[in-house]
Amino acid sequence: MIKEMTDYFAGEKQESLLFIAVGLMAICVAVWLWTNGHRLRFMAVPLVTIALIQLVVGTTVYLRTDSQVQGLIAQSQSAPESFKKDETSRMQTVMKNFNIYKTIEMVLLVLGVCLVGFLQRFDAATGIGAGLVVQAAFMLALDLFAEARGQDYMVALKELLT
Repeated sequence: MIKEMTDYFAGEKQESLLFIAVGLMAICVAVWLWTNGHRLRFMAVPLVTIALIQLVVGTTVYLRTDSQVQGLIAQSQSAPESFKKDETSRMQTVMKNFNIYKTIEMVLLVLGVCLVGFLQRFDAATGIGAGLVVQAAFMLALDLFAEARGQDYMVALKELLT
């Protein structure tokens, strides 16, 4: 079980670094678009807005993961029944939250496509739409990977319960 747990959290930590890198890159692109007066400069709005979320989430996950894993390992060794119950409950919440995240990301993706597709004569709508498409697609893709990791971890936890 320790291997499955450390694998799960290693993936979370790696993905958090990707969140941070993409968030920083999105901010750089947004600044470049805006300062150069590019036709799609309004992409900066969703790029920066979602980048801030990526930076907060990525940094939070990265900084807390090692101590969280140490605490879970200690709990699994000192109070295995409590560990199974608590960690299964926590992961069930995490997995439910993925449905919320994916719904939001798909709505933003569709909204972005609609803005680009139906309002392409308007630079602001096209820019905002393109920014939404880029960021929502990226977030959706990473959440699908994170959800798959979470499902694997849940299987390992359930095997402990039997």
